[in-house]
Amino acid sequence: MPMTDILFAYGTLMTAAHASRTGRRERERLAREARSLGAARLPGRLVDLGRYPGLVEGGDSVVHGEALRLADPEATLAWLDTYEGIVPGGRGPTEYVRVERTIRLEAEQDVTAWVYVYQRDVTGKPEVPGGRWVVPA
Repeated sequence: MPMTDILFAYGTLMTAAHASRTGRRERERLAREARSLGAARLPGRLVDLGRYPGLVEGGDSVVHGEALRLADPEATLAWLDTYEGIVPGGRGPTEYVRVERTIRLEAEQDVTAWVYVYQRDVTGKPEVPGGRWVVPA
């Protein structure tokens, strides 16, 4: 089954997160293995988890991020899954799950992209205003 070669990044992996210490090594590696397609968005809510955000599906809000075209999706997604805490074989609950979703590029074009969706309880977690994560100072 063919997979998309596009990743939707909305937190520490975005090019704009260059000032964040969280994910610096992974962000630099991703920059070598992908090409930015620019700003993108999708429906959902962005919650503040402290040093990084989590995308939660549902609701009337929009999450803003960046679309990245992966040179070798299989290889890049393997180490990204590890970075996001996804355990091969699905042993135990993980913080995130990787799913394919439709995102909208800045040019108003819809494309399918891989998205890391937060799947733990968000009770008491503040929503990120405007769905746009800003690197904590």
